[in-house]
Amino acid sequence: MKVLLTHGYFLGEDAKEQRIMRPYPPLGILYLAAFLEQRGVPVEVFDSTFSSPAALRQRLCAEPPDVVGIYTNLMTKLNVLAILRFVRSQPSLAGTRIVLGGPEVTHHAERFLEHGADAIVIGEGEETMHALVAAWSDAPAGSPLGDRIAQVAGIAYRDGAGAVIRTPPRPLLKSLDDLPMPKREAVDLRPYLDAWRTHHGRNALSMSTMRGCPYSCRWCSRAVYGESYRRRAPRLVVDEIEQVVARYHPDSLWFVDDVFTINHRWLQAFTDEVERRGARVPYECITRADRLDERAVALLQRSGCFRVWIGAESGSQKILDAMDRRVTVEQVRAMIQLSKRHGIETGTFIMLGYPGETPADIEATIEHLKASDPDQFTITVSYPIKGTPFYDDAVTQMIPSGPWETTTDRDIKLRHAHSSLYYWFATTRVVSEVGYHKALRGAEDPARGEPRPSRTATARLRLKALLGRAGMRFDPALRRLEDRARRWVGPP
Repeated sequence: MKVLLTHGYFLGEDAKEQRIMRPYPPLGILYLAAFLEQRGVPVEVFDSTFSSPAALRQRLCAEPPDVVGIYTNLMTKLNVLAILRFVRSQPSLAGTRIVLGGPEVTHHAERFLEHGADAIVIGEGEETMHALVAAWSDAPAGSPLGDRIAQVAGIAYRDGAGAVIRTPPRPLLKSLDDLPMPKREAVDLRPYLDAWRTHHGRNALSMSTMRGCPYSCRWCSRAVYGESYRRRAPRLVVDEIEQVVARYHPDSLWFVDDVFTINHRWLQAFTDEVERRGARVPYECITRADRLDERAVALLQRSGCFRVWIGAESGSQKILDAMDRRVTVEQVRAMIQLSKRHGIETGTFIMLGYPGETPADIEATIEHLKASDPDQFTITVSYPIKGTPFYDDAVTQMIPSGPWETTTDRDIKLRHAHSSLYYWFATTRVVSEVGYHKALRGAEDPARGEPRPSRTATARLRLKALLGRAGMRFDPALRRLEDRARRWVGPP
């Protein structure tokens, strides 16, 4: 059977990412493509990132695949639903079966089946997708669709009567070492590398060394890999580094693992392998403060890490405890400073709006960022994702945001929460106040090597920080206006 894999993400429709311009190839479906091809299944990947919905529709109609597999996450949900509608509306695609996988489908399987999917892959995708394709290939002509796939573990589908059936869960792969390297040659990587270099002066490609995360943060989705932790052997990771460097010559690598330094023995073996083979390439990664220490940071530096992202989420210990982060503000601060002393750039993540957060907690976050002094930080406003403890805690407080097929979990509003404008002002306050502090410090101590913005730029930061503070104080009025608009106009 001919299989077409795609992911429904279109950079041209993402104004925010067009400003950031840090696109990465769809690593998950490249792993899936390699796995299927290794087992004799003809596979094509339609990489939609630099393409368009019209081009994807044209490709589907030009040579209808037997099976189209679509990776689906929260960000691509609405595009995936549009693809489903298109496939189901075309007589020439009547024989094409649609399989969806990814983090968004696990807890919305029934909904996606209602909107035209033939099967939903729940959990890890490689073995399940192969089993689905094999079942459809081997089935007698004319046999009911449900009969063909009823024995495939790890899926949801609708039987002949329309009832949704969930088959038993499929065990996770025991060894990631058995996976082939992702089939990067299935897509054109040049646009990714060019976009990075044009906007940032250097480019990067993504790699994965592990799957899963054993930690318990209440806002984090574990819809695909659960709470597992499995990792590829260091020698295989370095094999892939050498292959990627030889073929694509990236300036740096981005390890997409949730906690790169989770296992210090693995990190030591990886560093040894990199040094033994002369395969040191600049890379950045993500980790937790409680999985760093002097030895781990030194190993990161030796193996090529030039930037480490250390999860923080908040400068308020009360909020970290509510998230079940199991780290302290002091740990995060100390590990950011330790990494900087080893010559490694640092980044951290901030999440505003977690239930229970007060203006005092936001002030604590500002002070934390000033004291820890990361080179970069990002800010998101929290929202509950279905299937997470955060979602379960908040379900009775949710305000309907509109029909499921036209909204995502990002659109969920909670009763008694602040207004949307409040978080715009709060974000402005955090970014500007920390930027103003950094500008003043750079002016006072040039030896720190920090950039010295002009007086105009410094004054602008100060004014924006004051604007943010003032806007946050007007929140009760803003919230009343937002509630009134919702009553009169209805959900978006």
